[in-house]
Amino acid sequence: MSNPQEVERTQDTNSSRQSESKYHFKIGIYGWRKRCLYILILGLLIMVIINLALTLWVLKVMEFSSQGMGQLRIVAGGLRLEGRAFVLDALIASTIRSRAGQPIVIESSKNFTITTRNVAGAMDNRIFLGNDRFECLTDNFKVINTKGSVLFSADHKEVILGVDVLRITGEGGTVFHGSVQTPLVRAESGHDLRLESPTRSLEIRAPMGINVESRSGDIKLMSLNDIKLKSVAGQVKLESSSILMPQLPHATSSPRSVQTKSDEIFQLCVCRNGKLFIAPSHSVCSGSDEHICR
Repeated sequence: MSNPQEVERTQDTNSSRQSESKYHFKIGIYGWRKRCLYILILGLLIMVIINLALTLWVLKVMEFSSQGMGQLRIVAGGLRLEGRAFVLDALIASTIRSRAGQPIVIESSKNFTITTRNVAGAMDNRIFLGNDRFECLTDNFKVINTKGSVLFSADHKEVILGVDVLRITGEGGTVFHGSVQTPLVRAESGHDLRLESPTRSLEIRAPMGINVESRSGDIKLMSLNDIKLKSVAGQVKLESSSILMPQLPHATSSPRSVQTKSDEIFQLCVCRNGKLFIAPSHSVCSGSDEHICR
């Protein structure tokens, strides 16, 4: 006969086994979920490897280093570019200079503009280089040589030329719409000097004197109407070894039957209004034809 305690212990053991089998759960991912997770992890790993490879390839192609990128080097006080650079947008810099002994070339496919602004942000100056035109927007424009002398200066009041000789090589000459003030006007050696006003008058003034000189040619004054030589306080002098006035009016006199040598000599007469005419040497100016002085 079995012991009642052993029977009771056997029953407790069976009941505990039944309770454990009743509340037993499996922990983990199994089946198709597990396969999908492995595939996702494998895809992420492949993407990470590809991104890392592309990053290394970009770093190699762009030549990234601790000193800069490619031909762009980081130096003390700025950047140094060895080669050509393409700027796709605005470039803001305080100083742009080339290497020692090397030129700097700035090229644009359409136009090129340089602008400076004041503290308030308003535009002060602008240089525009476009298609067949060059514009400079400024209040004062100057061209200075290496010695510090002003060669050209322009503002809203005046234009100054500081050169020794201003040479105009155009065939049409130079057109001035206003007055011109200069101490000397001369033509190039071997060429004529011509001062002309096609539709208006030409006036030459000087506070001290006017000197018109031609060392190897003639001087010709031509006008449709009048030519006036006026001196307010001084004199008008014509100094020459030969002064010719071939087209002066000729006052007639009584005819003579015999012509002598004295008929080839005339006297110069002046009317009250300043008109000049010639008369025979044996006649009197006051008795000559009066219609000449009208």
